[in-house]
Amino acid sequence: MSDPNLRDFYGRVARIEQAHSAGMGFEAEGALGRSHYRRPDRSRRGFVKPLLLVLLCGFGMKATIHYKVGAASYDARVTALKAGEGFDLLGAALMQADPVTVFLSAQIARGVAALERQAGA
Repeated sequence: MSDPNLRDFYGRVARIEQAHSAGMGFEAEGALGRSHYRRPDRSRRGFVKPLLLVLLCGFGMKATIHYKVGAASYDARVTALKAGEGFDLLGAALMQADPVTVFLSAQIARGVAALERQAGA
């Protein structure tokens, strides 16, 4: 005695397995399957954040050099660059000690002094 519902069920399972082995997918009616979703549109990359990151790194590098070699030596090196020609002039304009560089250099000096006091105590 064979149950007709069970035969129907196994028949449907066999069709699904056969279709699956042939490379077809199966999505139940009303289910949100793979075909429902689509790749989101690519958004344009921002311009401001990378520019700010480059500026921050540039000022940080200038401030570190300003702190490490000292203000007098830094200004002497920039003056020597100003005496050059071509890209030396561009380097002198970029490496000039501006207020942001001097401020960050002072903050680095203050931080290093605090670390040295902490290590000495």
